[in-house]
Amino acid sequence: MKLLHLPLLILLSLALYGVLLLLGMMSTIWNTVAMLLYPLLPRLRGQVVGRAGIAYGYRLFWWLASLTGMIRLHAESLDVLRHEPGGLIVVANHPSLLDALMLVARLPRGVCIMKASLMRNVFLGAGARLARYICNDSPRNMIRLAVAELKQGSQLVLFPEGTRTTQAPINDFRPGVTLIAKLAGVPIQTVFIDTESPYLGKGWPIWKLPPLPIVFRVRLGERFAPSEDADALLKTLHGYLAQGVHCKAPMA
Repeated sequence: MKLLHLPLLILLSLALYGVLLLLGMMSTIWNTVAMLLYPLLPRLRGQVVGRAGIAYGYRLFWWLASLTGMIRLHAESLDVLRHEPGGLIVVANHPSLLDALMLVARLPRGVCIMKASLMRNVFLGAGARLARYICNDSPRNMIRLAVAELKQGSQLVLFPEGTRTTQAPINDFRPGVTLIAKLAGVPIQTVFIDTESPYLGKGWPIWKLPPLPIVFRVRLGERFAPSEDADALLKTLHGYLAQGVHCKAPMA
C-alpha cells in the first residue's frame, strides 16, 4: 500500500473497523433472538427460521459493507444454487475468516460444520443451534449428521482445507468430504473464492490495515459426482481447486 497521510490512515482504519463492529453487533442481536426462539419453535421450524435468519442477516451485512466501500463481495454466481432440488455439497478454498459468511449469505438452505467450542457458547452458538448446524466434536457423528442433512435436501457448506489457507495455492485437504458425498449419494459443487487481499487470512493481524478496498469474487467451478473411491476423488478435487484458485498467499 502506498504511504498514507496519518489522518487518512486513521479515517480508513475507523471505517474498516466500523464494518467489523457492525458484523459483531448484528451477530449479537441475532444470537440473542435465536436463544429466545430455540425452546419455543419445533425442530423443523426452528431449523428453517435459523438458517434463513443467518443467510439473510449476512446478506444484509454484505450490502451494508459495500456501501462503505471498504469491503466488496461479488457472489451472485451462487444464486443459481438456491432453488436447486436435492442435497448438494458446496466446497471452496478458504482464504479468510469471512468465507463462510460469503457462501451462507446466498444459500438459505445451507448448513455448516462448526467447532464444538463455538456451538456450546451460550451466545455465539445460539444461532447455530437454532439452525441445527453440525458440531465437529466427533468425526463419526459429524459424518452421520452431514449425510442425514444431505438426504433431507440440505446444502452442506465445507472447506476441505480445514483451516484458512497458509500455503499457496491451497492447503492439503482433510478427509471426509468425499466420504460424505459417497454415503449420501450427492454431488460436490466446487466454488472458488478469489481475492488479492490478505486481510483476515492466516497470519494477518486484525488491527493491520490492508490495501483497500477488500474485494472478494466467488465463482462456480465444476461439479463432481460421488465416487466409490473416496480417496481418489479427494485427490482429484484438491488438484482441481489448486489449479483454478486465484488468490495470493496470506502474508503478515
